[in-house]
Amino acid sequence: MSVAAIDRAAALAGPNATVQGTLALAGGTHARTYLIRTANPDREFILREFPAGDRAVADETRVLGALDGLDGLAPRLLATAPGSPPEGPWTLISRLPGLADITPADPSGFARQLGASLARIHATASDRLAGFRRVSDRPEGSRAALHGPAANLVSARWESLATEPTVLTHYDFWSGNTVWQDGTLTGVVDWSGAGLGPRGFDLGWCRLDLYLLFDHYIADRFLESYQAASRVACPDPLLSDLWAAARSHTSVESWVPNYRDLGRSDLTARVLRKRHTAWTEHLIECSANM
Repeated sequence: MSVAAIDRAAALAGPNATVQGTLALAGGTHARTYLIRTANPDREFILREFPAGDRAVADETRVLGALDGLDGLAPRLLATAPGSPPEGPWTLISRLPGLADITPADPSGFARQLGASLARIHATASDRLAGFRRVSDRPEGSRAALHGPAANLVSARWESLATEPTVLTHYDFWSGNTVWQDGTLTGVVDWSGAGLGPRGFDLGWCRLDLYLLFDHYIADRFLESYQAASRVACPDPLLSDLWAAARSHTSVESWVPNYRDLGRSDLTARVLRKRHTAWTEHLIECSANM
């Protein structure tokens, strides 16, 4: 854990502040995330440490600086360091109230709040997004990233995706990248991949996650809430779902640690593959019936 980042947190808290403790937080595999608590005054900070040479730290620094808290929905950037041996790069950000939670007591309400929050993200004014990269210019968002049974269907309609209006895209909008307090969504984290893309890039990704966690019904409640909150219908929800299925076809088993660390140890590699296959087959059947 970065000593420099801990010292920086204490300095930000105040001249008399002392660090009272640090705690590793669950969720995510890309960056190591820690909670830092200070006393005199009592404050909390989030430290995110990235692998050496990882460009994500520069991306997160740029994105969070531009979003400036996104009206309370995103953390604020407090300090950053590019990293040099023996410490890797890190960012120090404000702590959003609450914790990650993918085992809600009310899955329908959970999904509706996710939809409303994503609508807020997509409504971000374009003047705050100068210099943001397009998701289609990255390997994971390109045509080359399409695999599996849904790939040909998405590839055949690629121009439709490419010409859709772009919005602020979180890039990895799934339930584990949100924080909750007393059943209320309080913010969205892990912004290092944010860019410009069609609405469906985030919509299809979150619907896939909700199907893996729950079922079709919960995924549909999310989409309905999004459309009600945004008042802008996704141009083609089915195409967005197929895109997410094709993008994740070769990687879904690797999500096991993300789900396990947040309390869903039942979602093994075998189960994730089975549910991903069922979702893909359902989407292809829907496409054939249109």
